[in-house]
Amino acid sequence: MFTFSRNSRSLLGNWWWTVDKTLLLLIGVLVFIGVFLNFSAGPAVANRIGVDSFHFVKRQLVFIPIAVALMIFLSMQNLKTIRRIAIVGYAGTIFLMIMTMFCGEEIKGATRWIRILGFSLQPSEFIKPTFAVVAAWLFDGQKRYQDFPGNLLSMGLYAFTVTLLLMQPDVGMTIVVSVIWLFEFFLAGLSMKFIAVLGAAFVGMIVMAYFTFDHVHSRVDQFLASGGELSYQVRKSMEAFQNGSLFGMGPGEGVVKLNIPDAHTDFIFAVAAEEYGMFLCLLIVGVFAVIVIRSMLISLKDNNLFIILSAAALSASFGFQGIINMASTLHLMPTKGMTLPFISYGGSSLLATALGMGMLLAITRKNVHAEDKDETY
Repeated sequence: MFTFSRNSRSLLGNWWWTVDKTLLLLIGVLVFIGVFLNFSAGPAVANRIGVDSFHFVKRQLVFIPIAVALMIFLSMQNLKTIRRIAIVGYAGTIFLMIMTMFCGEEIKGATRWIRILGFSLQPSEFIKPTFAVVAAWLFDGQKRYQDFPGNLLSMGLYAFTVTLLLMQPDVGMTIVVSVIWLFEFFLAGLSMKFIAVLGAAFVGMIVMAYFTFDHVHSRVDQFLASGGELSYQVRKSMEAFQNGSLFGMGPGEGVVKLNIPDAHTDFIFAVAAEEYGMFLCLLIVGVFAVIVIRSMLISLKDNNLFIILSAAALSASFGFQGIINMASTLHLMPTKGMTLPFISYGGSSLLATALGMGMLLAITRKNVHAEDKDETY
């Protein structure tokens, strides 16, 4: 294991002594579990669709070093650079989301993907971390500068963002972005009266989505169904949890990956449950919980509003996506095509998660607020 002197002024040395190593270790654990489970689920899915057995495994192994390098690079940056990266990233993501309307690929009735350099990219995955940091910057600006309309600008960006998401349509991502934005607005000091108004509007939006989008209507109806009326994937997922019990059937012994088309993505938690049992599932849940709670506790030790809001939003977004994936797999909520961060197969998801966690590691570094005192936005 490499070490650095505490007096080292190099970029790498300063990073090593200021980054939260516990968060870094826990993220590494999730990446390792993801590789492990993809070796189990990927070949079965690949064989079913008629491609090379290790097609998905190889592609994931290409993206993992890129994602890790991106995360480490971002975690070394100061707050000013993080803000700039988030703003540029948000603008670029919005541009790509608009482009999907004209030259995007339609999959399962949704146009969310665009092909770049031979890879299928889902731009909306990158909206979560970039929008979270941009919104935190705007809310912070409202408090810092008397004439800066940060709250109004944030509302405008939120409305514009969810409009683009609903045009794809991507109701699940809209819900995630909405929850994170409301959470940030609450932390920034929004009164409970307005929270109630916005919350009611949010509920109304969900109800409207149920009656507007056929796929939302069918998934909600399937969730409310029971027994044989459950969707095929949900029934097989529940069987996987029953088969796995406490200790699992053993590595490679599961059968759910042979039956569920999305076993390597949306339902990889079911693969973990069947082959490795409840203990691996609890480990995954525990790692997610510790990352979220530790990130928020670290941010609350600071008096910099930008650090508090952005760290809370990024960690909450990370945890909320994990909850959605696991709850869908366990039939605790309607199914949603959302990956389990760092574990499910998917280049877009992996890179977007690395982007968010890299910014989170940078924001939660020790004394990072000192770098921000005399810097302009």
